[in-house]
Amino acid sequence: MFIGEYNHTIDTKGRLIVPSKFREALGDVFVVTKGLDGCLFVFPMEEWNVFTEKLRDLPLTKKDARQFSRFFLASAAYCEVDKQGRILLPAVLREFAQLDKDAVLVGISSRIEIWSKSNWDKANDVDVDNMDDIAEHMADLGISF
Repeated sequence: MFIGEYNHTIDTKGRLIVPSKFREALGDVFVVTKGLDGCLFVFPMEEWNVFTEKLRDLPLTKKDARQFSRFFLASAAYCEVDKQGRILLPAVLREFAQLDKDAVLVGISSRIEIWSKSNWDKANDVDVDNMDDIAEHMADLGISF
C-alpha cells in the first residue's frame, strides 16, 4: 500500500528520485501514465494488469470508452528504477503533468501520483467546510466513519 507525500526535484534529463518506501512496493518494472486532475499515475505491474483488464472489458462501440482507454494507454510507459533510485519520466508525460523541476509524489493506496508542486498546492487548497461536504457525499459510495 502506498501512503505519504514526498517532495523531490526532477533533473535536467527528466529523472526523478522515487522514495525508497515506494520503490520496495513498485517492484522491478512498473507503469507510469497520464492520470486524472493533471497528475501522473504510477502502477505496480499487478495493479496495472487489473486496471487494463477493466479497460479491455469496456465496449468498443462506446466512444467515451475508446477515448478513456486511449487516454491511459497511449502514453503509458514501462519504467525501472536506476541504481540511484531514479526513474526517467518520458517527455510527453512531463509535459502533460507540467513537471519542470519540483515534484510531489503521493501514495494513494494502490498507486502513486506524481504532481508538479504548483498543481499539487492548487489541488490541496481545500477548506475544512468543503471537505465536510465531500465527506457527506462519500456515504453514498459506502464510506462512512
